[in-house]
Amino acid sequence: MPEGDTVFAAAHRLRAGLAGKPLTRSDFRVPRYATTDLSGWAVTGVRSVGKHLFIDVSAGERTASIHSHLKMEGRWQVGQLGSRWRRPGHTARVVLRTDDVEAVGFDLGVVDVLADPATAVAHLGPDLLGDYWDAATAVANLARSPDTPIGVALLDQRLLAGIGNVYRSEICFLHRARPTARVADVDLPGIVETAHRLLWENRLRPIRSTTGVTARGRELWVYGRDRRPCRRCGTTVVRDMLGELDGQGGLDGQGGLDGQGGRGVYFCPRCQQP
Repeated sequence: MPEGDTVFAAAHRLRAGLAGKPLTRSDFRVPRYATTDLSGWAVTGVRSVGKHLFIDVSAGERTASIHSHLKMEGRWQVGQLGSRWRRPGHTARVVLRTDDVEAVGFDLGVVDVLADPATAVAHLGPDLLGDYWDAATAVANLARSPDTPIGVALLDQRLLAGIGNVYRSEICFLHRARPTARVADVDLPGIVETAHRLLWENRLRPIRSTTGVTARGRELWVYGRDRRPCRRCGTTVVRDMLGELDGQGGLDGQGGLDGQGGRGVYFCPRCQQP
């Protein structure tokens, strides 16, 4: 699932292509908005909030926001009008055009046109890449569930918004915390600071890196490296399952590292002691 830095970068591309321009065409390929036409509406802004993306538009005194969530497979393509689509046409959910630019949202998990976009993200905790990032509130939110595994808590968008499966494994490794460790037993201020730093550093990078190296195969500490040696100690990295989220903010379930349900989490059994 795309994480906060990926959505931030998508908003950056869309803003560069669309902001300040009137739409010459809008095509919503979802039943609920099939007849919605925003042609003539001007794009006034594009922004990300956690893993949510908003394209704000206005027509006179009327305002609205095109809200999307990428979920597992979604992607926004922005290019010059007439550019070849990089995904099959039947996967397009939104097509927006100006005089010179076309933006296409493929495989979007959520598409809405909202008069009040704040309602879509009212449940979220502080946005790690937001203008009003609040580390103290994020720490306090996490601390309210002291017995929750830190690897589950970091994915709960209601506590802090933007962390996904890659970052939770990498953040836990950097703090030598087993993902199953209780929230009460880890350095919450340090973990929150690391989360903010990593997402901020990667928000516009073409290649995400948590190691400080962008060379292919050396970007990450443990994520995706199961059965390979730990970069610190040489012990074999382990992949197991822990918790699962619905992609928008709620917990679908909480499981232990028992291989039953949840999503893959990666760790070094030596560097990250229980």
